[in-house]
Amino acid sequence: MNLLDTAHSAVEAVAGHRLRSLLTTLGILIGIAAVTLTVGLGQGAQERVSEQISALGSNLLIVLPGSSTSTTGVRGGAGSASTLTTRDAAALTDRTDAPDVAAVAPVTSGSATLVAGTTNWRTTLAGTTPSWTAVRDRTLVTGRFFTQAEVDAAAPVVVLGPLTAQDLFPSAASAVGRTVQVDGTPLTVVGVLAPEGTSASGTSQDDTAVLPQTTAAALLGGGARTRISTLYVEATGPAALSAAYQEVDRTLLTLHGVTPATADFTLTSQQALVSTATATAHTLTVLLGGVAGLSLLVGGIGVMNIMLVSVTERVREIGLRKAIGASPSAIRRQFVLEAGLLGVGGGVLGVALGVTGAELLPRVIGQPVDLSATATVAAVGVSLVVGLVAGVYPAHRAARLAPIDALRSQ
Repeated sequence: MNLLDTAHSAVEAVAGHRLRSLLTTLGILIGIAAVTLTVGLGQGAQERVSEQISALGSNLLIVLPGSSTSTTGVRGGAGSASTLTTRDAAALTDRTDAPDVAAVAPVTSGSATLVAGTTNWRTTLAGTTPSWTAVRDRTLVTGRFFTQAEVDAAAPVVVLGPLTAQDLFPSAASAVGRTVQVDGTPLTVVGVLAPEGTSASGTSQDDTAVLPQTTAAALLGGGARTRISTLYVEATGPAALSAAYQEVDRTLLTLHGVTPATADFTLTSQQALVSTATATAHTLTVLLGGVAGLSLLVGGIGVMNIMLVSVTERVREIGLRKAIGASPSAIRRQFVLEAGLLGVGGGVLGVALGVTGAELLPRVIGQPVDLSATATVAAVGVSLVVGLVAGVYPAHRAARLAPIDALRSQ
């Protein structure tokens, strides 16, 4: 019996018990579908986090103030102190001290209620400079951003986020030229930012009001005239990000008169955020993939059980084949091929279920599923291997049957 005849017999045996074959492949089907979706969810999560972090701006470094300590000894979180000032921002724009720094955008933030006619909306005020749009990689959907002259003059102008503009006015286009009030101070809307979505921390980047730093300082009062909540620094290019990191760190340590061990600020790079987020998503993907892979093991055991049952049911057939000249290797090959067909069938159906789930699942959970062609092909390959391995023992058992004993079996 040649290989083609053996394969034909294996197909006939599997097709002859369609329902049993389908039920046998369920374990592999579910396992392959689970692994496919798990890997897709992991890759989708990694890409989404990377996109959210990239939305902060290109080649970005973020400087936050240190933590504060109350009179009772209670320490606040990072950023709770007032250790960054406009002097720090000015120092980082010096190309002598920081040649790899392209631009600096200091931000003084606080919350306030904006009033437009009879409508009011509480949002975040962000006082900054004109370099903010370039550093944060933000664009406007309508209107313009404020100028350095308006910053110097503490002009009463504001640029609204799209969500803020939508809540205060009928549309973003109608917001430009209108007036909003903050604590009784009128501000003219000169532009509306393009939508950006949520940040990596889950906060909306579209619900904000951006105004000149000097204007925000006057509205927020207190030490806001010189205090900075966040300092965004853009490197001259991706290759210069590491050098810019060292320059910013060294400059601020010198200005503040502190050492790395006693630094009163926190400096993070975009690459570090991406690496951390990617590593976390990868760990979760591996963990969930391992759990899903257990169902593949269960599916393989199911295939082995059915093949053992098949050997028992077909004892006389095996004896007859051997009596008319079929070699043990031919018998072994047939049962291994049958198990392989079951494995591949389950794998193909599992991939089909995974692809269908990848289309439907994002609509339910709001999380992208990015299927990998490599992972999909590998899943079918794994299902084949599972089927073949599961068929080895039953095939070996069938090949060892003595023809005379098999023919005597009832």
